Amino acid sequence: MKSNDAVKALSALAQESRLEVFRLLVRKGQAGMAAGEMSDHFKLPPATMSFHLKELSNAGLISSRRESRHIIYSANYAHMQMLMSFLLENCCADNGGKC
Repeated sequence: MKSNDAVKALSALAQESRLEVFRLLVRKGQAGMAAGEMSDHFKLPPATMSFHLKELSNAGLISSRRESRHIIYSANYAHMQMLMSFLLENCCADNGGKC
């Protein structure tokens, strides 16, 4: 992962509502959740939820798919893993790799 991609992902998560949405989608697994359900769950107006979902999607943290009339969002686990690996790639490197 490139630094600018990590910054984009971390910036998207640096807002309380988006962080909570992402954490919910991580818990939901590949089944994901519809935007309307999330809006109800967090008691956020649909336009606000759409804004947060767009930011998370643009950062590569979530993906979407259409099911009938609904758009289902789910966590992008591969991108999440790349971000975690990026953050940990030099873990304790100055300490001989001993954390």
